[in-house]
Amino acid sequence: MTHSDIADDDTTAPDGDAAPSLPELRLSLPAVEHNIELMAAWCRDRGVELCPHIKTTMTRPIVERQLRAGAWGVTVATVRQASVALGWGMRRILIANEVIHRPDLEAMRSWLDAHRSLELYLLVDSLAGLSLAATVMRGAANPLRVLIDVGAPDGRSGVREVSAALALARACEDKPGIVLAGVAGYEGVRPNRRDADILAQVDAHCRTVVEAFHAVSPRIRIERPVFSMGGSAFPDRVIDAIADLPDLSGRTGNPPVPVLRSGCYVTHDHGTYAEVSPVPGLRAALTVRAVVLSAPEPGLIVVGAGKRELPYDAGLPVVVSARDAQGTPRRAAKATSARIYDHHLVLTEAEGLDVGDVVDLGISHPCSAFDRWPDITVIDDDGRARTVWHPQFR
Repeated sequence: MTHSDIADDDTTAPDGDAAPSLPELRLSLPAVEHNIELMAAWCRDRGVELCPHIKTTMTRPIVERQLRAGAWGVTVATVRQASVALGWGMRRILIANEVIHRPDLEAMRSWLDAHRSLELYLLVDSLAGLSLAATVMRGAANPLRVLIDVGAPDGRSGVREVSAALALARACEDKPGIVLAGVAGYEGVRPNRRDADILAQVDAHCRTVVEAFHAVSPRIRIERPVFSMGGSAFPDRVIDAIADLPDLSGRTGNPPVPVLRSGCYVTHDHGTYAEVSPVPGLRAALTVRAVVLSAPEPGLIVVGAGKRELPYDAGLPVVVSARDAQGTPRRAAKATSARIYDHHLVLTEAEGLDVGDVVDLGISHPCSAFDRWPDITVIDDDGRARTVWHPQFR
């Protein structure tokens, strides 16, 4: 069992009599459900499993929908996020990170002891890290499944050479409580662009991860070896690389499991992923609604939302729509985000906007949106509030 059958309960009913407090994060439920079904079908058609990276949202009703659509499991970035997923009933969890801190490892050991059906996967990229995990996991009846992390030059964690991956695979053989489950890579460390040079770097990294899988596969000790890569920008390049995976069915009775860890697809965006995603038909599901506070100069507008409410690490928001204080659409409104402060966004080249107007801002990079908000207003196709969801990052 990879997830619970618990109904969505991290919700509250919107107060239909009260005007919403602005700024407000708004999530289109029809767009989210469309994206979930679309990505699930995209993966099925290409013969890969989807283990969505839920650090994007950490919102249970969204994760439940991803699992009901057929997700293989869930991916998280931290032990704290894994604890939340476990509390939600998830029983196949991939921590796409190294875990070195002993209290974190001890928490993982306690989960494995308490839940014999739990499949817990962890990335390792050093003999020191592997030894630390093995010290805590020694004698565990339900072993920790490790994936050798293969990194890219100038990237993040991960071994840089196939020979280092092979050395780690050999070291796994004498570590009770540890079982080698496969390899993992991350192709999204390059800028989210589809320039020829970026794609060449992505493809080179994918090939290196495949080579590492070839090298370590004789030492993998689970029934279905895992080949995992992640990111929402280049999953198509991973699909191309998967064609070169070795056929292990003669040794294990089963072929390897190719697993994508994409996460941002679930809400998509109006920025970086709108420009780079290879999955056609995804819909931007997130907007931030805010009020125009000031118009101090011709063509300059100040909106009451800033760094505390809006992602800004992958581009500033865009104006999607606007209306006056009475709700009449401002169809001719337009403006360009220029500067962002703690609670203010400065728009330039502004036309058709005035103090008191309400603007809907499309964001770039959903991973930097949800953790800013304790409450998410869930809307229908007509923009009506239907419920309120609560991300759980703690």
